[in-house]
Amino acid sequence: MIERYSRPEMKRVWSDKNKFDKWLQVEIAVCESWAELGVVPMEAIPKIRKAGLHLDRMDEILKVTRHDMTAFLKAVAETLGEESRFIHLGLTSSDVIDTALGLQLVEATSILEKGLEGLRAVIHEQALRYKDTIMMGRTHGVHAEPTTFGLKLALWYEEVRRHEARLAEARRGVAVGKISGAVGSHATVPLQVEEIACARLGIDVDRISSQIIQRDRHAQLVTTMALIASSLEKFATDIRGLQRTEILEVEEPFEDGQTGSSAMPHKRNPELCERVCGLARLIRGYALTSMENIALWHERDISHSSTERIILPDSCLALDYSLSIFTYVIKGLQVYPENMRRNVEITRGLIFSQRVLTALIEKGLSRQEAYRIVQRNAMKAWKERGDFLHLLEADSAVTLSKDELDGIFEYGFYLKNIDAIFERLELG
Repeated sequence: MIERYSRPEMKRVWSDKNKFDKWLQVEIAVCESWAELGVVPMEAIPKIRKAGLHLDRMDEILKVTRHDMTAFLKAVAETLGEESRFIHLGLTSSDVIDTALGLQLVEATSILEKGLEGLRAVIHEQALRYKDTIMMGRTHGVHAEPTTFGLKLALWYEEVRRHEARLAEARRGVAVGKISGAVGSHATVPLQVEEIACARLGIDVDRISSQIIQRDRHAQLVTTMALIASSLEKFATDIRGLQRTEILEVEEPFEDGQTGSSAMPHKRNPELCERVCGLARLIRGYALTSMENIALWHERDISHSSTERIILPDSCLALDYSLSIFTYVIKGLQVYPENMRRNVEITRGLIFSQRVLTALIEKGLSRQEAYRIVQRNAMKAWKERGDFLHLLEADSAVTLSKDELDGIFEYGFYLKNIDAIFERLELG
């Protein structure tokens, strides 16, 4: 079940192989930069570009050094020979680690951007399909006034579009590198090396850094992912509520042979939407950790490092997984317009109470008197399960004719601006 919704691209981004390949990519770019400045012999560059890394050998060295960067450098040096002396020239570990992390985050956010775009596309399609499908709008979980299922989906569409803008901004924030030395002073590595290397790597220069790239950048990305996950949770919660047996207006896909319970064969549970909701809680927790990583001692400590090994890959993997699941849900969503219409009518006309109130005020009654008359009849309809329209017709205090009341009890009134809203959203 998990593999159905998993996307291998994100797993590849956060693999050890890709991480250390990025480290090596940064080291080579820095050597090339030094060569452009005449510090590293240009004739050494072709061999440096062929430097390799054997992960098994690095693991062996790591057991001795207990420092991943020194283990990495020794393993790379073994594939180079004499030219290895130019690797890591003037650098500190974070120059390589943070710059490489920026490259990984660019790859990860690109995948998430495609996921958001795909979700928005399927929501767009379904919003148009159900644009005029009337359903009950609910506030506090209680019937309010009619809306359409398409309008609900249009709301989600616009929210996803906002998240695309947020994610693009967060992506720009982490798409930076730093090659500035031990405390960011550039004492051991000139600014030109940083500028040339970052240009070669296709990312921006972090204009000022300490020993690390400042973690407000990463926190912006993780909190953005938490916002996206929270919206997915909101959408999924709505579907879960509408899938309840006594409502059953929509239902997430349920395939042949699928089971909902080991004990109750009739069960069709919204388990995918529940999964999305659970993962949102996890990502929000990571957002808090990312913000706590901002405050470090002086030019750096490594209290952020251990948590980032978890929260950055896990946030990206969990959100990518959630986007995949929820896109599948929306694409295959089972919609029951007949149940929507039935639920609209279940209160026997009470949903028209605001229109009756407004009409009575327009007839000359004070708002307070009109409200009292409408509420009195509405409460009677609730308690006695009577027809609201018939009760109003029988109430001598209601100063509206039968034709006027009949004109009020029309569903079309609630649909008159749907097209205009869709046009405002450019949902053609």
